Order: sequence, then structure tokens, then C-alpha cells
Amino acid sequence: MKINCIAIDDEPLALDIIRAYCSKVPFLNLMHTFSNAIDTLQYLRENPIDLMFLDIQMEELTGIQMLNSMQQKPFVILTTAYDNYALQGFDLDVVDYMLKPISFERFIKGVNKVTERMQKEAADIPVEKTDHILSQETGNSTYFFVKTETRIEKVETSEVLYVEGMGDYWRIVTKNRRIMTLMNAKRIEDILHEPQFCRVHKSYFVAIDKIEFVERKHIKIGNEHIPISDTYQKNFFDLIEKRKMS
Repeated sequence: MKINCIAIDDEPLALDIIRAYCSKVPFLNLMHTFSNAIDTLQYLRENPIDLMFLDIQMEELTGIQMLNSMQQKPFVILTTAYDNYALQGFDLDVVDYMLKPISFERFIKGVNKVTERMQKEAADIPVEKTDHILSQETGNSTYFFVKTETRIEKVETSEVLYVEGMGDYWRIVTKNRRIMTLMNAKRIEDILHEPQFCRVHKSYFVAIDKIEFVERKHIKIGNEHIPISDTYQKNFFDLIEKRKMS
């Protein structure tokens, strides 16, 4: 499992530290860094993320004001030199509150809290015997419905970038959404099948038309580098070969 994250801080040194720490944690994918909240909010309109490292004291819009303006929030770790915002932060359901200077040990502790919260939220999704892919069009499917923790969501097949396995759960990733649902791999193959989609790893299905490039045994889609396992590589490359121009 990878956690896609961003960092927001108006101090360049603070961002350098977050970059260095993220580079040491294999499952953290630091997608972007920002020096202000305005640019961050613009980015978040187009790019779904899992985790945000957020400074509080910034010009124009503080970290607290930014969180108050957001209807949907990723997991948030506040990073600040001031301890008097802790209560406000936890009122906004942040995962952790880290005081600068932040040691790597403290950083890891905060990240572990995020992974624990993600696992807990996945485990809290009610397990039912009914199929969590509720409906689909037969033949060339244009959409399907999936159950999440609180509702039933419609997913346009053409918008799916890839699907990532996370234990008994699968995360359906589109350009603007990440949807966690309970289902088995066979049901995914029934809906997202060749030639539009291909399984490339025990934990990944990819949309062929969303692939930006393939390098050695990795596929680039958006900000994600998806591994190709030995089990699935022949079928995948055979599918790609059929679409090569020469």
C-alpha cells in the first residue's frame, strides 16, 4: 500500500525536512509541496491524496482556516512551532500534531498513526454477504455501483485509472476519487476486463488507456508507479504488443 501525500509550509527548510523524511519511508509517495494554502486548495481540486502534512502559521490563509474551508479532507498531520493550536487541530479531526523541530522518530510515529487510522476505517466497513459490486451494464460496461462504508457510489468505467488491493478491500482510483470497497479479485475481473483493463499484479488492475509509459517492470499512471509481477507480465505485454504501431 502506498500513501500519496503532500506537504504545505511557508518555510523552505521545513519542506526540505519533510521531503527527506518521506524519501526514507518506502510507502510514502510525496506528490507535491506547497508554500501556501491557496495553491494547495487549487491542486486538491484536481488531485486526490491520502495524507497532508500541514503547517499552521502561513500568510493569507492559515492551516486551520484552510481545513475549515474544506468539505472533504484527507488525513492531516499538523506541523507547527506552536503548541497553542492543538485543541483546534483535534477539533478538526487531525490525525496528529507535531511540534517543530520534528525528529525522524516523531515523524514515523505520526505516519504510523495514519496507517492505523486507514486500517481501522477499512476494517469498520460492514462486511455483508451481498455482492459489493451492486449493479453493472452487461456487455461493454459503462458504469457500475459499489458499496462503501456509508453509501452506494456510481463509478464510470472510463474514469477508472487503476484498482489497488489492500487486504480484503480494494481501492478504486479515478482522477478525482479514491473509493474503498469490499470485494474479491474475481468480481473486479468480471467488471474491469480485457482489453480495456488488465491485471498486472496480485494487488493491481490498470486501465490500459490511462498508462503514460512502461519502464522495465513498472507502469506509470498519474503519480503512481505500479509494479508488474512475473505472474502477469506475459499477458500484459502481449496485450500491449497488440496495440503497438510498429
